[in-house]
Amino acid sequence: MRSRLAALLLVVFALSWPASLWAGDSLKPVGERADLTVANRSVMVFRATVLGEAPAVRAKRARMVIAEALDAADDLAVSVEAVRDSYLVLLGDKRAFIVDPGDVDSLEYASVEQAAQGAALTLRQVVAETGEARNLHLMLRAVGAAAIATAVYLALLWGVAWLRGQVLKRLPDVMDRHTRALKVGRVQVIESNFLYPLVIRLFWLLRWLVLLLLTYEWLGFVLSRFPYTRPWGESLNLYLVEVAGYLFQAIVGAIPGLGVALAIFFIARGATAFSRRVLRRMAAPGTFNWLNGETLQPTQRLTSLAIWLFALAMAYPYLPGADTDAFKGLSVLIGLMISLGATSVVGQAAAGLILTYTRTLRPGEFVRIGEYEGTVTELGMFTTSIRTGLGEVLTLPNSMITGTVTKNYSRTVQGPGYVVDTVVTIGYDTPWRQVEAMLLEAARRTPGVLEKPPAQVFQTALSDFYPEYRLVAQAIPSEPRPRAVLLSMLHANIQDVFNEYGVQIMSPHYLGDPEEQKRVPKEQWYTAPAQPPEEG
Repeated sequence: MRSRLAALLLVVFALSWPASLWAGDSLKPVGERADLTVANRSVMVFRATVLGEAPAVRAKRARMVIAEALDAADDLAVSVEAVRDSYLVLLGDKRAFIVDPGDVDSLEYASVEQAAQGAALTLRQVVAETGEARNLHLMLRAVGAAAIATAVYLALLWGVAWLRGQVLKRLPDVMDRHTRALKVGRVQVIESNFLYPLVIRLFWLLRWLVLLLLTYEWLGFVLSRFPYTRPWGESLNLYLVEVAGYLFQAIVGAIPGLGVALAIFFIARGATAFSRRVLRRMAAPGTFNWLNGETLQPTQRLTSLAIWLFALAMAYPYLPGADTDAFKGLSVLIGLMISLGATSVVGQAAAGLILTYTRTLRPGEFVRIGEYEGTVTELGMFTTSIRTGLGEVLTLPNSMITGTVTKNYSRTVQGPGYVVDTVVTIGYDTPWRQVEAMLLEAARRTPGVLEKPPAQVFQTALSDFYPEYRLVAQAIPSEPRPRAVLLSMLHANIQDVFNEYGVQIMSPHYLGDPEEQKRVPKEQWYTAPAQPPEEG
């Protein structure tokens, strides 16, 4: 009766307090805040100074009042009474604390009344849990539930360990069987001994994730059984539910974007197949000069690349996480790397396109590029490979090929084969007709040199000491090794023919005038094996 009368007097005293002083204290801006925590539960957060009491003093006073009331009785009623623009939270017939407008966070509650009702609801839960903690029967039930949960937890841990052992026992055979079946043609794509460490690490990570999840759930359940630790268990469970809800919402929110992205990719796939068929028809003879059997494949690749790049640019905004800072930073990093390293790559690719569409080189042709010669084996986007007569395979950058003179020995020949040529220099005292006849004779003696078209000799230069003779003939096949052998045989036959007719191949170089003039008399113009023209 006395406590109820004291509460009534407090209310009357509060109502009679000058409104200006009340308002002045409650609206006074403060920088501190105090959390009223009872039995590990946050009942109310004080932010305002009321009746000259700072938030920390208010929290301390309310904690003492609540503790005294709970020590005196187990079953206490919690009520809320309005006082002007504030609310009193009563625990039984005692004032527990005052909820002032300055205590309300607009992000949590819309009004002072809602904040007071929320604090009263939490205080009722504290009263109920205090009574539960003093009930021996309920505590024994909580201990039993925790023991059962612990037993189930240990059993699950044993089950995870047993399952891990079974998986590790059967994993090598399963991986070996599946990796053997994974082949491209007759080549096995990946070996199981290389894949096994990666799979083991993945299972190790999965095992620890399962163990952590089981431990987290067990701890949250056990803590929720006891009144004093129940807030901790509820916070653990609430956090897990929030994380699961966040992931679920993220997955559900990403489904429409993924659907649009997949639709774009399927359209791009159909456009790629359609462009391939169109280009295949356009490559028919007589349609376009630049599009034929040689340029069809690179043109199809370029068209497909353009379609997929356009599809990727269109689908990018719809990919999950495309608007996050991490995704944007990764995009900027990739763009910077491409910008810094694309200069030479783009140059090589452009040179490869030039070689492809100008048809400067073709696989199987015998060419000379700078100081390198051999048969073209592969014409790529960035490099070209040639095989020399010495068994070497040279990889030449396409930019180097477009920047130098290329000599093609196979382009102008009649039918399959290549052009073979060699140069000799003979003094002016040897009849040019004789030299030409001897070179043609050496070509006729060389196996592999064709009779049709016939070999030809050209005088390519008249130097100070000797003229220069070039023997040009056509030979088959076009492999580089036979060409090297054929040149060796041709050079040997040239030496033999010149030795047979007593003509030295050594080119003269002198510092003074010779004793005799280096000229050929007319009667020696047709020295054997040269034949004079038949008189008509």
